[in-house]
Amino acid sequence: MFWDQVAGVYDIFVNVINRKTHRKLKKIVSALIEAEDDVLECACGTGLLSEVIAHKCRRLSATDFSKKMLKKAEKNCAAFHNITFSQADITNLPFPDNSFDKVVAGNVIHLLDNPLTALGELNRVCKDGGILIIPTYMNKDSKGKTSGFAATVGKAGADFKRQFTVDSYRQFFLDAGYPDVQIILADGRIPCAVAVMKKAVPESRNE
Repeated sequence: MFWDQVAGVYDIFVNVINRKTHRKLKKIVSALIEAEDDVLECACGTGLLSEVIAHKCRRLSATDFSKKMLKKAEKNCAAFHNITFSQADITNLPFPDNSFDKVVAGNVIHLLDNPLTALGELNRVCKDGGILIIPTYMNKDSKGKTSGFAATVGKAGADFKRQFTVDSYRQFFLDAGYPDVQIILADGRIPCAVAVMKKAVPESRNE
C-alpha cells in the first residue's frame, strides 16, 4: 500500500514542504474543537491533526486504513492519554450511529472511489446537531489546471480520484445535501480547504 510505504517520510511533507499550510490548518481545526467533545478522526495519518484535537477535546478516536501510519501517529502523540488509535475503513466505520460530537476526516475525500459513501458514514456516526470537519488539499488551480503536487504524487502512487478547486469543493457538499457548508482556506504551497457543516438529517426525520 502506498500509504504504508510513505509513512516513515510523510512528516517531512507535513513539517517542511507544506509547513505553512499545515500550521494554518491546525489552527483552523483546533478552533472548532471544544473541551467536552467526543471526536472521531478518520485518515489520521501520522497524527498532524490528532495532536491539536486531543489537546482540546475530552476523547479522540483516531483511525486510519494504514497500519504503518497509525504506528507513526501513536509515536507522535505519545504524550496524550485521551486518544484511542484503531484501523478502520472510512467507507464502513465500526461505530454506532450518533456516537461523536465532531467528526474529522483530513485529506482523504479526494483519494476515494466512493467519497459519498464515506461522507454518509461520517454523517451517520456524528450526533444530531454535531459537526463534520473535512479538510482536503486543493489539487487544481483557479483555472482548473492540475497542480504540480497532484501530478507528482500521482505518479508516485497516490491515486487522486478527484481534483478540487475551492469552488468545486464547496459544490461537492452542496450537491450532497449540506446547504450550510462553510469553506475555510488554509493557504500555502499546497492549499487545504476545510469544509465545516452540521450533520445532515434525513428528510423523513424532518417531517
